[in-house]
Amino acid sequence: MTRETALNALLGLGLLAVALTAHAAGWTFTVTLATKVAILALAGAGLNIALGFGGLVSFGHAAFFGIGGYAAGILASHAMFYEPLVTWPVEIEGTRAMPVIWLVAMAASGLAALAIGALSLRTRGVFFIMITLAFAQMIFYFAISWPAYGGEDGLSLGVRNTFAGLNTLDPLSFFAICYTLLMIVLGLTALLRCSAFGLALDGARQNAERLKSLGIDPTRVLLTAFCLSGMVTGLSGALYADLNRFVSPAMLSWQTSGEIMVFVILGGVGRLFGPLAGAALYIVLEHNLGGVSEHWQFLLGLLLLLVVLFARGGLIGLVAGERRHG
Repeated sequence: MTRETALNALLGLGLLAVALTAHAAGWTFTVTLATKVAILALAGAGLNIALGFGGLVSFGHAAFFGIGGYAAGILASHAMFYEPLVTWPVEIEGTRAMPVIWLVAMAASGLAALAIGALSLRTRGVFFIMITLAFAQMIFYFAISWPAYGGEDGLSLGVRNTFAGLNTLDPLSFFAICYTLLMIVLGLTALLRCSAFGLALDGARQNAERLKSLGIDPTRVLLTAFCLSGMVTGLSGALYADLNRFVSPAMLSWQTSGEIMVFVILGGVGRLFGPLAGAALYIVLEHNLGGVSEHWQFLLGLLLLLVVLFARGGLIGLVAGERRHG
């Protein structure tokens, strides 16, 4: 077992231990913070597939995060008011069932990622960054001007959506759902990285021309990774909407894209549990320094600068003492 593997296990078990200890002590707010860490880590895990494994610096992942959130909000609002979602050619009702909402959120985000990725991957470098940002901003302004679902004021879910056999309003139960999904996604990501597709993705990141000489289309590989990345980020958006019981255009803003990227960079780009480490540190800083000064993000920026300059492997690489190859 490598030091990074041991650290990954410590991070995963540590988050679980924090939630269980807080629940036993009656610290409900701490359980909610642990849930928020799990959800934001899931968003970071989605971006990590594109950025860490594929080398795609996307500054538009808030689009998928927000689409997932709006999928949850729209389906739940129609279910609450007993209004059909679609009346033609067949009538489709809304729903408050979490598994159905997750599937819809992932499908919608995946389709958006397919469309955005197909156009954005015609470019590389800074042009790719700016095109993904432009698409995210287009969706952001569309949400603001969409009065049917709250427009600039956002959309309230009223109550949390349902999951069979669990009281989702119980903080620990909802944490268990989010934590389980995070662990499943991280496990699947580990399998993907070691698979033939993962090797092709790594090849596309390092040398697309060499991969093309082997008869593999690097653009198709990168587009597949981008779609998977968008689907995972969309799932986290649906969970975030349920956590707050509210969805707003802020979930689609460029600041949200920046925050998701910060989680990945802080924890370690391409590190399996890097998004969890980055999200946990971000929430700890926000909770402990946010009440001291409204300028707490200055310290976050300073920390991010130090990580970029002196710890290219992020916090995971720094603590584990291992460099990521390639």
